[in-house]
Amino acid sequence: MFQELKQSFKDGSYLTRLLYINVGVFVVVNLLIAIFTLTNVSTYWVSYLEVPASFHTFVVQPWCIITYMFLHTGFIHLLFNVLALYWFGKFFLTYYNQKQLTSLYFLGGLTGALVYMVGYNVFPYFKPVIDNSYLLGASASVMAILFAPVVTEPDREIHLTFIGNIKLKYLGLIFLLIDLLGVGATNAGGSMAHLGGAVAGCLFALIIKKNGVDICTPINKIIGFFANMRLHKPKMKVKSKREFTDAEWNEYNHKKKQDRNARVDEILEKIKKSGYENLTPEEKKELFEISK
Repeated sequence: MFQELKQSFKDGSYLTRLLYINVGVFVVVNLLIAIFTLTNVSTYWVSYLEVPASFHTFVVQPWCIITYMFLHTGFIHLLFNVLALYWFGKFFLTYYNQKQLTSLYFLGGLTGALVYMVGYNVFPYFKPVIDNSYLLGASASVMAILFAPVVTEPDREIHLTFIGNIKLKYLGLIFLLIDLLGVGATNAGGSMAHLGGAVAGCLFALIIKKNGVDICTPINKIIGFFANMRLHKPKMKVKSKREFTDAEWNEYNHKKKQDRNARVDEILEKIKKSGYENLTPEEKKELFEISK
């Protein structure tokens, strides 16, 4: 089963991988929490994966600005975010590509965390609780993915169960009003992060629409850099003990050509079925090397 899940993750779209990561992190973290709780060990370590409202705390755990956007400790929280990510992610991909989906997920999460921290440090209302407040969840990232299509095609209608057809601009307005009203409520930090994510999604779509510039390009380059590091493999130097005869050399080249052609056919068949974007990084690199 683990091998099947691994293969499904490897062959899946970027949206599928984001969903898998969120669910996987939830399972691992909650299993660890259960073990620590049963053995009377503190679970305070979870806070190191969350974004603190205090800038002083954030400075000593800067990695949390990435980890928090994949972290859920409640099943209902995870369920709503995963379902929203799936629905809005599918809709987002009708306008943009998979790399933009991933990079906007990160941009929305980063913007949401920054708005959350700034809000808690600027408004005096939050001063008594600033040292004990933390943010977690994919909501800000999901809001960014939702609001990009709202700006791209605001008058497009979508069908919602129990509600009927509604234009995207009105759906976006409803979400904005809910979060604006929630800034002074119990989940004020979450509402601030949602607004930050919404701003990121709007700016992303607006700048592409007006100037054709993708503000997520730097994030794509960073993701690509780490992906290439993972894919890089050291080359081995092999020495032959004797020279090949002409017949052996011809047979070797013939077999190599057959293997290469078979591999090309396999990759092209996959492109035909699911598109170039669904190729794995290894397959894209292999196709590029063969084409040279």
